[in-house]
Amino acid sequence: MTSLITNSKPGIALALLFLLMVLATSATGQKRKKTGPCVNPQTQYEMNQCARKAFEAADAALNQVYQRLLAMLDDNEKAQLKEAEAAWLKYRDSNCGFVADQYKGGSMRPMIYGYCLADVTKRRTSELRIQIKERSL
Repeated sequence: MTSLITNSKPGIALALLFLLMVLATSATGQKRKKTGPCVNPQTQYEMNQCARKAFEAADAALNQVYQRLLAMLDDNEKAQLKEAEAAWLKYRDSNCGFVADQYKGGSMRPMIYGYCLADVTKRRTSELRIQIKERSL
């Protein structure tokens, strides 16, 4: 009996080593894949959260570009930009509320609203980037 256990230890060790290699390869492969609810949202809640995250990312980009433009302006132009931005924010929120209210009372309304906010915000960011480019000439 002792000889069987002694002889099988290298086999067990090799099997364990192989298993660890397979697990390590599998774990490495999983790290490369994106995870989270926005990769493949399955529920309306996840879709709503993805829309919120899309808007938050677009809003962060807008704020960076807005600050870059603001830094290029004199005091009068800064006041004009701030006034325009306040009007734009009012338009964005009102317009996206209108678009989303087509689904008023429905669980997908937050998703529609969030993606609308993200889309309109991205367009505004592009407008401000054009202003930066034109003022840099």
